Amino acid sequence: MINQALLTGRTTEHLVRLNDHHRLQPEAVSAFTALQQAAGQAGFDLQPASTFRDFDRQLAIWNGKFRGERTVLDSHSQPVDISQLSDGQRGELILRWSALPGASRHHWGSDLDIYDPSLLPAGKHLQLEPWEYQQGGYFYPLTQWLSAHMAEFGFYRPFDQDRGGVAIEPWHLSYRPLAECYEQLLTPAVLLAAWQGQDLAGYDWIVSQLERIFLQFIVNGRTSTP
Repeated sequence: MINQALLTGRTTEHLVRLNDHHRLQPEAVSAFTALQQAAGQAGFDLQPASTFRDFDRQLAIWNGKFRGERTVLDSHSQPVDISQLSDGQRGELILRWSALPGASRHHWGSDLDIYDPSLLPAGKHLQLEPWEYQQGGYFYPLTQWLSAHMAEFGFYRPFDQDRGGVAIEPWHLSYRPLAECYEQLLTPAVLLAAWQGQDLAGYDWIVSQLERIFLQFIVNGRTSTP
């Protein structure tokens, strides 16, 4: 049953284990396992970098960035000194790369970030930055293969291009049969309810701009085009 707890990352009842460290919904696990097997036959070691993330984890990420305890990046993946920025300026930068708690697609158990550890050069670590997946990057061959085949298994990239909201995320895959339903059910009212009683950094600015934020970074930031 779909409820607000599922939409906003406040429950794990919809999840099963993908491997020792990652969880998704059962249907998404089956689909991703099939995608992995096909990728393996093509010579790739397709692995999850991130799957389900709960509300509290997303809240910690958001608050850490907003308070300057975590690195904040600009649109070119460069670190920004936010110490002199207003709440609005901080929020706009953070939203390019990180969702508000309750608004992350990783809450649903339908979405995951992927990579191929075998393509990482020795001594290099995964950054989850666009250049790694674009032409000339470590994972570009995997990107090309996924572009050609992921739809056969029900997956697509919700952030396949920059629409002025969320920055491009070529590593982020979404399992369409589940995600497109949750997209329609997540609303500003659902988010407001999830934030009640929470210590959400920048809360006053967020609420004052919520309708615009929702349209720009949650609705306009994605694609549902097959």
